[in-house]
Amino acid sequence: MSAEASALVASGDLLAQSGGVLAQWNAGSIGAVLDILLDPTIWLGAAAGGAFGAALGALPAFIFTGFLVIAGVWGGDAAMGSGVGVGFGPVFGPHISFAGGAAAAAYAAKNGAMESGFDYHNAKDIGFALGSRPDILAVGAAFGVFGIVLEQTLRNLAIPTDPIAFTVVASALVHRAVFGYSVIGNVSSKASGYFDMGPFEREEMRDPGEVPGDGDKSSEDRLAVEPWLPNMYKWSHVAAIGAAAGLAASYAAIQTGNVFLGFGISAATLLFLNLGVDRIPVTHHMTLPGATAWAAFTGAGFSGTVGLIAGAGFGLLGAVIGEAFQRVFYAHGDTHVDPPAAAIFITSSILAVLAILGVLGSIWVPGT
Repeated sequence: MSAEASALVASGDLLAQSGGVLAQWNAGSIGAVLDILLDPTIWLGAAAGGAFGAALGALPAFIFTGFLVIAGVWGGDAAMGSGVGVGFGPVFGPHISFAGGAAAAAYAAKNGAMESGFDYHNAKDIGFALGSRPDILAVGAAFGVFGIVLEQTLRNLAIPTDPIAFTVVASALVHRAVFGYSVIGNVSSKASGYFDMGPFEREEMRDPGEVPGDGDKSSEDRLAVEPWLPNMYKWSHVAAIGAAAGLAASYAAIQTGNVFLGFGISAATLLFLNLGVDRIPVTHHMTLPGATAWAAFTGAGFSGTVGLIAGAGFGLLGAVIGEAFQRVFYAHGDTHVDPPAAAIFITSSILAVLAILGVLGSIWVPGT
C-alpha cells in the first residue's frame, strides 16, 4: 500500500484502535517528506489530477472523490483502506483535482474564457467544465503539483491538522494572489460588514466600479453579497443540518468502523447539486468532523452515547465554522475559497490537539 493510503487508513480502521489515549505528538521529519517528494511519479500523478479537475470542473472532480471514498470503505480491499487512499491520493484528492479545478476557473474567468452565465462571478462557477484548452489544463496541473507538495509536507512533518483540507484553502488563497484577485475580497458599501447577508436578501447590486467584472458581468451587474449557498446561510439552518449530519456520520462509523463513509456519501450527494437539484445541502464539513469526534471520544473511553453526542456537536461546529468562513472569504470575493475545507482543517486541528494532550483518543490526523 502507498504511504498516502497507509497514513489515511491506519486511522480509518477504528475498531482496531479503540483503546488507549496517546498524550504525545508523534512528530514527523524532513526525511519523511523527502522520501515522498523525491519520487517523480507522485508529481506526475498530481499534475494529471489537477488537469483532470480543470477539464471536468472542480465540483464534478470532487464528486468522483466521494464515490472513490465510498468504494474504499466498501470495496474489495476496504479493510486495508487502499480505496480510501485512491480517493484522497495524488490524482483524485481534493487538494489536487478540486483545488486545480478551482484555480483553473479563476484563471479562465480572468482571461475571458469562462462566460458561464453563473449568477455570481464566473470564477466561482466550480461546476463548469473547462474542457481541453491547453493553458487552462496547465494551470490545473500546476496547482495539482502545488497541492501534493504542500499536503505531503504537512502530512510527513506530522502537523496536527487535516493536510488535505488545509491545502485546499491555501491553494485557493494562492490562486487569488497569483491571478490578481483580492485575497480576502471587498465588502460592498451596501453591507455593514463581512457577516452581513442582508444585501443579498434585498437583491442589492454592487456600485459601478466597486469590483472587477468577469467577462459576462460588469460590477453593477453583480450582487452586492454572494453567499456560498443561497439556500443554506441562515445560522439556525446551518446548525440544524450540521448536528443531523454529524450524528448520522457518527452512527455510520459505528456500523463500519470507518470515519470516512459519511464524508464519501456527502461528497457523492453533490452530484445532485451539480445537476441543478434545488436545496441540496453541502455536508462533508459536518460528517467528517462528526465521525472523527465520535472516534476521538470513544477512543478515550467515553460511552457510545457520549460519542454520538460529540459527533452531533462537532457536526454543528463544522457547519458554523464553514458558514463564518464563507461570510468572510467567499461572499465578498471573486473566486471559490472552500468553506468546507476550512471547517474541516479547523475542527480536525481542535480534535488533534486534544488527542495530543491526552484528553481524547488518537485519530487519523497526523501527529496523533
